[in-house]
Amino acid sequence: MRNLMKDERIKKELSQQILAEKVGISREYISMIENGERTPSVSIAKKISRILEIEWTYFFENKSNEVTHETKGA
Repeated sequence: MRNLMKDERIKKELSQQILAEKVGISREYISMIENGERTPSVSIAKKISRILEIEWTYFFENKSNEVTHETKGA
């Protein structure tokens, strides 16, 4: 879910620690966001988005848009 965030962070050569310092949160919280364990507040999402140059609404996209198809045996 947070692949875009991680990909953009890496493209900008930012470690989780550096991004966390720029945003004013812990590195652990950045990790939780990237792993889909936490959703940031709007203000944190906007700060991260400004740094990574992504849309802040990305963090609030509906998970139902991520469809997983399973093949069931007959």
